[in-house]
Amino acid sequence: MASRRLVRGLLLAPLLAAAAACVPQDGAPKAASAAVSPAPVLQSTAPAAPPAPAPASAAKITTDLTAPRSAIGMATYRCNGSVISIQNLGTSLRVAGPDGWTEEFAASPANQSSRYQAAATHDAVVIDGREALLMKKGSTPLTCRR
Repeated sequence: MASRRLVRGLLLAPLLAAAAACVPQDGAPKAASAAVSPAPVLQSTAPAAPPAPAPASAAKITTDLTAPRSAIGMATYRCNGSVISIQNLGTSLRVAGPDGWTEEFAASPANQSSRYQAAATHDAVVIDGREALLMKKGSTPLTCRR
């Protein structure tokens, strides 16, 4: 029994040593490149000019916080000569029609993002890529394109 443990330990020791060698000890991630790193460059004793700083705008991401929140997630669709606007609210849509009506549609079922239904009127919207199918009670379905 003891000899089996010894044999297992001897077989696992090189594998564990190889795995430990792959993990950096300082916590910094290593590059996943197979290329051999070049030899270190020897520095001369003469003072060198400091490197030019990189332009600040190259690494800086600017976010426009002045944009109204209501404009985010808006899309305009053209349907048989009229225009509807659809605003994505996450788990629901707000649809504004050409006659000035506005209706909110909840995702149906709740875990998807292409079929929406208004609970009170049973009207529905189906989003498929750049097309939207708007179905309102008492009228023919409208196929709309972005």
